[in-house]
Amino acid sequence: MPNFFAESLLKWNQESNAREMPWKGEKDPYRIWISEIILQQTRVEQGRAYYERFISRFPNVHLLAAAPENEVFKLWEGLGYYSRCRNLIATAKKIALEMEGNFPDTYQDISGLKGIGPYTAAAISSFAFDLPHAVVDGNVVRVLSRVFGINAPIDEAATKKLFSTLADDLLDREQPALYNQAIMDFGATVCKPKNPECGKCPLREDCQAFVLKRIDQLPNKQKKAPKRKRYFHYLIFDHNGQLYLKKRSAKDIWQNLFEFCLYESDRLLDEKELTNTSFFREMVRGSRYHMIHSSPVMKQQLTHQELNGRFFRIKLHSNPEGLKEFTPVDEHEIGKLAMPRFILSYLHGKM
Repeated sequence: MPNFFAESLLKWNQESNAREMPWKGEKDPYRIWISEIILQQTRVEQGRAYYERFISRFPNVHLLAAAPENEVFKLWEGLGYYSRCRNLIATAKKIALEMEGNFPDTYQDISGLKGIGPYTAAAISSFAFDLPHAVVDGNVVRVLSRVFGINAPIDEAATKKLFSTLADDLLDREQPALYNQAIMDFGATVCKPKNPECGKCPLREDCQAFVLKRIDQLPNKQKKAPKRKRYFHYLIFDHNGQLYLKKRSAKDIWQNLFEFCLYESDRLLDEKELTNTSFFREMVRGSRYHMIHSSPVMKQQLTHQELNGRFFRIKLHSNPEGLKEFTPVDEHEIGKLAMPRFILSYLHGKM
């Protein structure tokens, strides 16, 4: 079965795989790394444009390492999961400053870089250096679980090890890059999560999910934990055409991005309730004000959180004492700052 499995995928890849991507066939480890980090938690259709912009602006690791962090975050803006961007910056600096710009060329050294886990290390190792390391992403897990009828919950540690071992056993060691690309493309275009094209599948006669009619049941995903609900109240303080912003520093969502003054509570407040809080009174201390606008309730779904929020625009008649930790920015200049999509959607009128 292993030989037949790899041979079937490679034959399909040669005859039927028309999936085009700008990084496909790339051998430069820097470009492969950029593409793989962008594609973590991001669909190929969305990631393509980001990859092209990144490579155009930062064609090598030295330029990325030397860039102002806000510029890198601004380029990343909208992709979410900003820890990926922070790790990207840290790793670029390490490669540029400590490794003289030379990307590591062994799996062990690559996996030791910040933000690079087993999958990304295997992808860079095989695609850039033709090293025999099998990639195991969501597409690969789906193909293996269906073909081999693996019913164990895919999020369990023992199951992850099982998939890793099986993927390694199936790997074509003479053509690791070609094989890895083939199985990922196959999972993305044929063995899809919904409505897989089993009629085009060269493995269907040996596929346990197809034979036993369990395609919709595999892979076995455990029920997700309920999302945490959060309630944000953004106070857009306006004094003489300048808006007050602050960079998020806490280890939370959107770290290192800029935002307006934020008040978080256990429920959404209306305008009267908000202005009666001690937080609001402290922020406007030393200035008269009047409320210009309050937005409808806005929502955004994150992987583990549900965000509910409103925006309140407040006109200040003087520079208040309570906003000393915030930076006044000309309203026409705030577009140059990297900000969360939640705020951008409000500013652009998309929510």
